[in-house]
Amino acid sequence: MNNSTTDLLLDTTGGVITLTLNRVARKNSLTTAMYAGMAEAVEQAQADAAVRVMVIQGHETVFSAGNDIADFLQAPPTTLEAPVFRFMRAISSFSKPIVAAVCGPAVGIGTTMLFHCDLVYAGDNAAFSMPFVNLGVCPEAASSLLAPQRMGYGRAAEALLLGEPFLAEAALEMGLISRIVPPAEVNALARRQAQKLASKPMASLLATKRLMKQGQANLVAERMADEGTLFGRMLAEPAAREAFSAFMEKRKPDFVKL
Repeated sequence: MNNSTTDLLLDTTGGVITLTLNRVARKNSLTTAMYAGMAEAVEQAQADAAVRVMVIQGHETVFSAGNDIADFLQAPPTTLEAPVFRFMRAISSFSKPIVAAVCGPAVGIGTTMLFHCDLVYAGDNAAFSMPFVNLGVCPEAASSLLAPQRMGYGRAAEALLLGEPFLAEAALEMGLISRIVPPAEVNALARRQAQKLASKPMASLLATKRLMKQGQANLVAERMADEGTLFGRMLAEPAAREAFSAFMEKRKPDFVKL
């Protein structure tokens, strides 16, 4: 499975599939086409017995700035079958280990997808943020459930209600990431760890991941669906329209009356 597009590179070597976000000039902002490609890659990797581990990585300067706003506004995810929700479901239910390599900004889904990864390695330049409230919408990828569980309610509330970035050291302390290394070393570290995992007995890996997540699968799926339905509804409301208009016009949004 070495199919690639310009914006999303796929490579499978030694039982490890690597998804590389490759839209660096646009800060790896994600388009509908990229979500579709990522969803298909994850689904195929789940079904492919030759794939034992997945790596998701960006560039040493940026992981992902989240949604490409112009593309997002042209094709908003108004149903749960939208490519973005398909990707979320695929990554949340992926039964094999997922290793992420994160450097620079990880915005919105750039952070929330990490809750579904098993090992996350970050550069000391990483900055995580979930600014959904600031965009007039709500959390996604079951982050309203998983962020309080992982980070504690107080820190999750600060991250989700204020939407302000937090840095690698804080993410490590919260348990969102596994280790911090210099940015130039992150992708290579993720690859080495993935290769270690790929050399282990697959039945043991699958059973261990399943046991660690036991009891969560239905909760995650239900929360993701609830969030997705509400997210789609809120996109059409005045707060989101003001937030996205302000973003495109490079001005500060005015929510005083909203």
